[in-house]
Amino acid sequence: MSKLLLIDDDVELANMLKEFLTQEGFTVTTAHDGLTGEQYVLAGKFELVILDVMMPGQDGMQTLKNIRQHSDIPVLMLTAKDDNEGRIEGLEGGADDYVQKPCLPRELVARIRAILRRQNNDIPKGNDIVVGQLIVSGERRKVFWGDQPIVFTSTEFSLIEILAKHAGTIVSKEDLSQKALGRSLVKYDRSIDVHLSSIRQKISEASGGVNVIQTIYRVGYQLVRD
Repeated sequence: MSKLLLIDDDVELANMLKEFLTQEGFTVTTAHDGLTGEQYVLAGKFELVILDVMMPGQDGMQTLKNIRQHSDIPVLMLTAKDDNEGRIEGLEGGADDYVQKPCLPRELVARIRAILRRQNNDIPKGNDIVVGQLIVSGERRKVFWGDQPIVFTSTEFSLIEILAKHAGTIVSKEDLSQKALGRSLVKYDRSIDVHLSSIRQKISEASGGVNVIQTIYRVGYQLVRD
């Protein structure tokens, strides 16, 4: 059973989601404030965190920031329906995906399973993909610029792996969403753009300013070959 950590100050909702997720075959631990949840992440062996954004005291954004300082565990954010800025801030802060509240439990399960499939590397393993100085290792789920490791979230790794496999070819945002997020792209959804922006920044920092990802306006993205 996959072990999940659910961090949400709404005790009633958290218990309801825990019951449903348990019925779906997950082992769920709950925390009802950000600080306790953060401590659980550092002390426990969880495979994914479900994290509510709006919490009193230490909110979800600060909790995410603190978690990312110590762990690359996949994080699925629970956001308010109209909180577009919160969703973007969460993705920029290292969240793998988000679900809007109130959410359908089956949608939550689908998002969780999509992230876990990527994390458990259901993609067939093979040799490292080398594009110039960029090395993408599907076997280890690691990325390097030369011999310098670059730390990516699970979703970021999936995106850069897809682009590396199709280096020199434009990959549409719809294809990236389907393959990396496990869902269709919807109108006004900037998840792919935000993730790619983070990937660009991390590669740039490791490479001394090299930009290897090209945006094709209104079409998609391309990893540029040397």
